[in-house]
Amino acid sequence: MRKTTDESTVAEIAATNESEERFPSLAEKQWQETILAPSLEKSPEKPIGAASGVNLDEHGNARFTTISGLPIRRLYTPADLPQDWSVEKYLGFPGQPPFTRGIHPTGYRGKLYTMRQFSGFASPEETNKRYKYLLEHGGSGLSVAFDLPTLMGYDSDHPASEGEVGKCGVAIDSLEDMEILFRGIDLANTTVSMTINSPASVLWAMYLVVAEKQGADWNKISGTIQNDILKEYIAQKEYIYPPAPSMRLVVDTFEFGSRYTPRFNTISISGYHIREAGSTALQELAFTVYDGVEYVEWALRRGLKIDEFGPRLSFFFNAHNDFFEEIAKYRAARKLWYQLTKDRFHAKNQRTWLMRFHTQTAGVSLTAQQPMNNIARVALQAMAAVLGGTQSLHTDAYDEALALPTEQAAGIALRTQQIIAYESGVTQTVDPLGGSYFLEHLTLEMEKGAIDYFGKLDAMGGMVKAIERGYPQKEIAEASYQYQRAVEAKEKIIVGANRFTVEEESPHTLYIDESVAQHQTAKLKELRARRSNEEVQRTLDALKKAAAQEPRAGTDGHVSAANTMPYIVAAARAYATVGEICQALKEVYGIYTELSIT
Repeated sequence: MRKTTDESTVAEIAATNESEERFPSLAEKQWQETILAPSLEKSPEKPIGAASGVNLDEHGNARFTTISGLPIRRLYTPADLPQDWSVEKYLGFPGQPPFTRGIHPTGYRGKLYTMRQFSGFASPEETNKRYKYLLEHGGSGLSVAFDLPTLMGYDSDHPASEGEVGKCGVAIDSLEDMEILFRGIDLANTTVSMTINSPASVLWAMYLVVAEKQGADWNKISGTIQNDILKEYIAQKEYIYPPAPSMRLVVDTFEFGSRYTPRFNTISISGYHIREAGSTALQELAFTVYDGVEYVEWALRRGLKIDEFGPRLSFFFNAHNDFFEEIAKYRAARKLWYQLTKDRFHAKNQRTWLMRFHTQTAGVSLTAQQPMNNIARVALQAMAAVLGGTQSLHTDAYDEALALPTEQAAGIALRTQQIIAYESGVTQTVDPLGGSYFLEHLTLEMEKGAIDYFGKLDAMGGMVKAIERGYPQKEIAEASYQYQRAVEAKEKIIVGANRFTVEEESPHTLYIDESVAQHQTAKLKELRARRSNEEVQRTLDALKKAAAQEPRAGTDGHVSAANTMPYIVAAARAYATVGEICQALKEVYGIYTELSIT
């Protein structure tokens, strides 16, 4: 039987969040009669698009909603909160359960959010130059974008890589490429986030070896690997192996990381790509947090203890255009994760209760039309992330709807973060919007909606079972359809795209030609000629043997003999390539083909 939240906890949360009948005060009623009614008679409300017959309900009244479709009332007052609402019961204080107001008592007054720029293109040599540029201009962390062949576990000279090498990120084929990527960058003092999933353990192993060669202590280095395979099956579709062995590899990294890299986040449970696939903010919240539940369940079944690996679980959210909806999403996420880790999984370590998350502005919101408008979109989205309490932030470049960002566009994106941090004043107090009737109501609605989804997913037997049934995929597809329909009907206005359009010339963009593939192929040929191929084969054979064994928890502070990570690290040290290591695992686990969902 799948473990669920304690019934008493569910009842308490449900009672807390239940939509109660609204009882406006006498003063509000008087305002409605004497001020509001005459105003509406003189000037009826008309949301964008109402003139053409959209955004009206069945009675012809104006209908206002968030970008995700949640209804928005005209005015929010104490009548919109539960009758027993209080700061102590529903919010707490910063750094105190339920962490609605943030995980740090001083917010950003003690430490600003890490300013990351998601960057990677062409060859490791070219991306290394971009990283140094970003760090020299005030970036405080790096975020690696890999090209499609690397994401799919192919080397640059594989036939399946043709036409894609270096196009959407940097091409990494071996430890040699990873060494070049971080040449001259001190990994002991730079946090690095890597957006990699199916081959996450392989790229992480290469990173660890590079850090080791630089003289960095594994116990002290910090960073994050995305390593979130569930969202690949749900949304992004960059998977290699079937779900069960993929989850086994993820849990291997949990165990290895808790033993040998205690400051490194071994997963970034990602709602970003779920949102980019078309989900609502509520679906992003619910599916992401529940993916976290699924990872914990699998790790516990392995025999790991939640307070050993739980403190290194991190999250990754999208920042979309609806300002208040996004802030409410982040606040609800922290509260939900606290409730789940404490009441469902009985974690004792307070660091396990804390939801730490990175945020990236919404790439899907960027328009190819009038791309300079994207600077304003990104600034609003980034501000929402900061007001929502993110621990690190990436701001998209204005030209990313057209191509990989130019150096100028990447610089403007970084300056956007710096202006928010140093000029806006929003970092000087903790949770400055806390107590807003609208925001608190929206936060509670988000929490309630997510709990409803949790119940459905529990009933299906968990997220893996739900994915196999196509449930989250269908939910996202329907939400995506409804949003696109609203855009085409101009219920939702996209400035410069479906309204306020102009004729314009094509802007300058960054173009990656096929010379990158030729360069990477030549390097691979040279590498295979000078390395010890016998040692490579020996490490790959050892990896396959370990991968075929039944995993279990290690003892005495060590990982189990069947944990694949030590063998992947050994293969990386021998300069086995990404493609060779992934092929070895394919020979044990096979590959996954998604079934058609109807």
